[in-house]
Amino acid sequence: MIDHVGREVKLTTRPKRIVSLCPAITATLFAIGLDKEVVGRTRFCIYPKEQIEHIPIVGGTKEININKIHAVKPDLIIAEKEENTKEIVAQLEKDFPVFVFEIQSIQENKRMLEDLGKIVQKQEEASQLAYTIETAFQNLPNLQGKKAAYMIWRTPYMVVGHSTYINTVLESLHLINPFTKFEGRYPAVTLEELKKAELDYLFLATEPFRFQEKHVEEFKTLLPDVDISLIDGEMFWYGVNMVEGAKYLKQKFDE
Repeated sequence: MIDHVGREVKLTTRPKRIVSLCPAITATLFAIGLDKEVVGRTRFCIYPKEQIEHIPIVGGTKEININKIHAVKPDLIIAEKEENTKEIVAQLEKDFPVFVFEIQSIQENKRMLEDLGKIVQKQEEASQLAYTIETAFQNLPNLQGKKAAYMIWRTPYMVVGHSTYINTVLESLHLINPFTKFEGRYPAVTLEELKKAELDYLFLATEPFRFQEKHVEEFKTLLPDVDISLIDGEMFWYGVNMVEGAKYLKQKFDE
């Protein structure tokens, strides 16, 4: 098969020992019935909680322990272009089949599920999950014309920009993200630029920087005319988390 970054990945049989280096995809593997096949994960792969704890940790998303990976003898390693580095993929592909996904939009999430289903021979389960996600996202609230920024970092202020999965979720709510016109997928912005954007909403994400209520109060002082709130970053993961994410967004904005 050809992976999402154009690499040829040779798989002769259905993978039975999978290492996943992407938290959202790890959770998705369990969701389509591969709880026995997943033999390695990163320390950030924490879902599903009741099933994941016994799976060996082989490193993080930006660094790996090659000895621990060899120890679990994978016949497939799953990576994601943004989550993992080229160096990690180059190191691993010397000894193992490595399939690299790229998910920068809701549409690419659908492609991920289709290809994942083929790779692990769980097409029916993957298709059902894709249908469930699509149905859930069709019922999101319509915030037509409202301007919103999704902040991921504090020093400097960094927001979600163009070509990101999170931005396509904002678009699904019919929100306008003024920072898609800025350079870079996660542009750094100033307070003056936040003010100039004339936002209706400012979402402070709980990851990767862990914004808290004290930061909400801080921004209310700086941007008194903007609706400022914490947003659960895990509800903006792709894959199976999109099902709960849609429920979360519906509840948040229906209120």
